[in-house]
Amino acid sequence: MAQGNLGIEPEMLKAIYGQMARIRAVDKAIQAGLSSGKFTFTYWPMTGQECIPATVSQLTTERDYMVTTYRGIHDQVAKGVDLYGMFAEALGREGGLNKGKGGSPHISDPSSGSMVTSAIVGAGPVIANGLAISAKQRGEDRVTIVNFGDGATSIGPVHEAMNLAATWKLPVIFMCQNNQWGEYTPIPEYTASPNFFGRAEALGFRGVQLDGNDPAAFYKGMKEVIDSVRAGNGPVFVEALTYRMGPHAGVGDNYNATKDALAAAKERTPIEKTRALLIDAGISSEDELNAVEAAAKGEVDDAVARALASPVTPASETTVDVFADDTCVPKRGVYPVREAEAELTGETKTMTMAGAIVDAQDVAMAANAEVFLLGEDVGDPHGGTFGTNKGLQTKYGPLRVRNTPISESAIIGAAIGSSIAGMNPIAEIMFCDFMGVCLDQIANHAAKQRYMSGSATHAPMTIRMQVGGAIGGFGAQHSQSLEAWLTHVPGIKVLYPSNPIDAKGMLLSAVNDPDPVVVLESIMLLFTQKAEVPTGDYRIPLGVAKVCREGSDVTLISYGWELHNCLAAAEELAKDGINAEVIDLRSLVPIDYYRVLESVKKTKRAVVVHAAVEFCGLGAEICSTINEELWGQLKAPAIRLGADYAPIAYSREIEMSQVPNTDAIVARVRASMKS
Repeated sequence: MAQGNLGIEPEMLKAIYGQMARIRAVDKAIQAGLSSGKFTFTYWPMTGQECIPATVSQLTTERDYMVTTYRGIHDQVAKGVDLYGMFAEALGREGGLNKGKGGSPHISDPSSGSMVTSAIVGAGPVIANGLAISAKQRGEDRVTIVNFGDGATSIGPVHEAMNLAATWKLPVIFMCQNNQWGEYTPIPEYTASPNFFGRAEALGFRGVQLDGNDPAAFYKGMKEVIDSVRAGNGPVFVEALTYRMGPHAGVGDNYNATKDALAAAKERTPIEKTRALLIDAGISSEDELNAVEAAAKGEVDDAVARALASPVTPASETTVDVFADDTCVPKRGVYPVREAEAELTGETKTMTMAGAIVDAQDVAMAANAEVFLLGEDVGDPHGGTFGTNKGLQTKYGPLRVRNTPISESAIIGAAIGSSIAGMNPIAEIMFCDFMGVCLDQIANHAAKQRYMSGSATHAPMTIRMQVGGAIGGFGAQHSQSLEAWLTHVPGIKVLYPSNPIDAKGMLLSAVNDPDPVVVLESIMLLFTQKAEVPTGDYRIPLGVAKVCREGSDVTLISYGWELHNCLAAAEELAKDGINAEVIDLRSLVPIDYYRVLESVKKTKRAVVVHAAVEFCGLGAEICSTINEELWGQLKAPAIRLGADYAPIAYSREIEMSQVPNTDAIVARVRASMKS
C-alpha cells in the first residue's frame, strides 16, 4: 500500500503504534507476572483495545483530564502515567503513584491528567462532568475524556451525566469503548439498543460511532471530535467499536466467546494490523518495529523490577490519608483536645437559621470565586425548596448558582470532579433521605478519593442536606435522620448544627475544609430558631462540642433539633432537683470525645439523644465509648434514646411518639437516676 493512501500521516501512525507497543508490553508483563505467581492482584485485561487510547494520546496533552475504569490500564499507559509508579501501585508498594493504597483500580495521577479511576461501573461520567465544569468556568481549553465500557451504558449515572453535560454544554467526551461484553454478558443479552451512540441524540447532543481498531479512521474521527469539544461546542458521545480478547478478569483468552468469534476478532486486532500496515506501506522495516517493541519491553521490565523492589506499604499507613488531618480519625483511647472558637465579636444581625445559611454561602462566594452552588431548584426566585439559597443566583449569576436536573448522582459527581480540580463546590441535596440515590458517589468516591490516591488528589467539597422529622406530614421517605450512614464511612466529615450561629460558622468551616463535609440542616429549625449572628466571616471549628447548659447530676448529649428537646428536658428535670448538663456535639465526625468524657467524669451519668433510629445509631457508639473509658467511675451505665425501629409515619400522632420528645427524654433520665 502506498503511503499516500493511508489516510493518516506516516509519522503519526508510527507514534500510535509506539504507544500500542508500550500497552501490549504492559499487558504481557502483567499476564506473565500473574501466571508465574510473581504478581498477586486482580487484573481486568484490555487486550484488543490498545488502539483507542494510543490514538487519543496523540491528540491530547497532560493538561487534558482523563477519567477511566478498573480496566483502564491501557488508558493510563497512553496518558503518560509513570510505569514504575503504576506497577508499584498495583503491587501495593510505597513507591506506588498513590502509596499502594488504591491499587490499579483507583489510580490518580494529576501530573499526567489521569484524575480518577473508578472501580464502580458507570460511576466515572458524573465525576468527569465536574472536571469539565472547572475547565469551562475557568476559561481553559482543557478537554475531559471519560472512558467506560459498553456494559456501563445500562447504569443510571451514565445517563444522568450525559443529560447534565448536554444541558450545560460541557467540554467532555463520553468514550464508550464498546468491546462487545458487559463483564461476562454479550451485548444482545443485556440491551435491545441497536447501538450506543444514538443515545446521545435522545439527550440533545451529538454521538458518533468510530472503528476503534483502525488507527487511521479513528484518528481522523477523534481529531474532529476533540477539536469540536475544545472549541466549546459541547459534549460528544463516542462509541469506539473494538473487541475484548481476554476474559472479564484474569489471564488468557475470552473463554466466554465462541471459537469462531474469537478467531475473527484476533484477525482484526489493532496491533497486528497496524504493524503489518507499517511494513506493507514501507513506513517501517521489521528491524525498526522490533526495536520499538524491544524498547517498550525494556521500559516495562525496568519498571517491574523497580516496583518489586519497592517496600510494601506498611500498616503504619492505615489511617494516614483518611483526612488531611490524621487527628480527625476516630480512634479508641485517643481523644484530641481541640481549641474552641474565640468569643464572637463585631456587628451582628438577627437571622433565622435559613438566613444564616444563606449568609454563610454569600460570605464564602464573595471571598472565593472557586466556590459555587449546585442543586435542584437552588436558583432564584425560590432559592431552594426551603429558601436557603435565596438571592444568591441574582447576586452571583447562573454559573455560580447552578440549577440542576433532578439528578442526585449527577449533582454529587459534578461536585466531586470540580473539587478534585481545585474548586470548592457546595452541593445541595434537598432531603437527607435522597442520599440513598447518590450514596455511591458520596461513600465510594468523595469519601475515599483522598485515601485511594494517597492524597495525590482530594475532594474539598460541601454537601448540604435538609433533615425532616417531628414536623408531621412528610412521611417515611422525607423524614429520616440518616447521619449514621455517613459516620460509618471513613473519609466524610459530618456536621449537625442546632442554631443559626453554629449553622453559619460551621458551614463556612466546611466550605474551607480540605475534605468532603456533609452538613445536616434540621428543617424544623430553619425558621423557628433566631439569633444575633455575626455578619462577617467567622468559623466554628470542627470536632469541638459545646456545653449549652452546665449541670452536675447527668450529661445529656445531643445535636440538631433534639438538642432543644434536651434543653427543655433539663428544665423539667430541674423541678425534680436533677441538675442536667447539656452538650451539643455539633460535629459528629470529627467527634469531640474529650469534652464529652470530661463532662461525664463530673456527672457520672450520661444519656445520648438523637432523632435517628435508636438501633445501631450514633448513640450506641458514644455510649459504648463512655462505658469503656469511664467504667468504675459511673453511677450508672451511659444509655441512649433514639427513634423507634420503624419508618417515620405520616400520621402526626405516631411520628410525635416514635421520635424522642421532651417527655421521653425526662423519663429516660429519671430511669437512669434510679440505677
